[in-house]
Amino acid sequence: MESKLTIEAQRFKKIREEQRHTQQSFAELLDIGSTTADIERGKTKITGKVVMELMAQFNINPLWLYGKSYEKHIDSSRGDVSPKVVTLDIEGNDSILLVNQKAAAGYPNNIHDTGWYQTLPAFNIPLPEYRNASYRGFQVEGDSMLPNIKPNEWVLGRAVASINEATDSKIYIVVLRDSVLVKKLQKIPGNPQSIRLISLNESYLPIEVKVRDIQELWMVNSKLTFGVDEPSESSLLRQLQQSMDELKGQIRGLK
Repeated sequence: MESKLTIEAQRFKKIREEQRHTQQSFAELLDIGSTTADIERGKTKITGKVVMELMAQFNINPLWLYGKSYEKHIDSSRGDVSPKVVTLDIEGNDSILLVNQKAAAGYPNNIHDTGWYQTLPAFNIPLPEYRNASYRGFQVEGDSMLPNIKPNEWVLGRAVASINEATDSKIYIVVLRDSVLVKKLQKIPGNPQSIRLISLNESYLPIEVKVRDIQELWMVNSKLTFGVDEPSESSLLRQLQQSMDELKGQIRGLK
């Protein structure tokens, strides 16, 4: 029944009907075989190649296709920065890809290559904070976001469909045409074509970039860190002194 179909199967069929294609002609257009019937029945999952073709030929927003955005079409004039590839696990749920520092160097150039994404590790977090959205993890390089984010820590970002949805003073993973940056975003009054990227470390100057040069935008909502700093010697001394004072108080109470 129609109600049991996944949202992407329903929307895929809707796109075909809006373009006035038969199942066979639409399959030929997308170069996916003889017919789209199995996709529309929910028997075959939509591949990354199909998503790419829908974007290239009809400006379809991948997040809309999977029910994660109200924006159906990608419009470069409005600063669309949605993910170029949506990754799913074997059950059809969004998986979180991890992009380490080495992979991040090649991320902008491979952003449309569905095969390249398969080389990255992926996992799921079964918590409500990670539902109903697409997430991606990036390893931070450098100290520009100290003290909040340390070098080699991982930040997890939620996909943003349009630059218009971005919020001032929030931290974002910004995928440019030649690099991946983790910065605080600031919109420039009277200049919607550009945004300012700000480091938390005051040693680094703000960077101004063109909106058209932003390929993807992910709003940071959490981070992964490994190792917990041990308390400093002075902190240990304070804790010891506090314990001694408490012990003295207990002894006086016994007299």
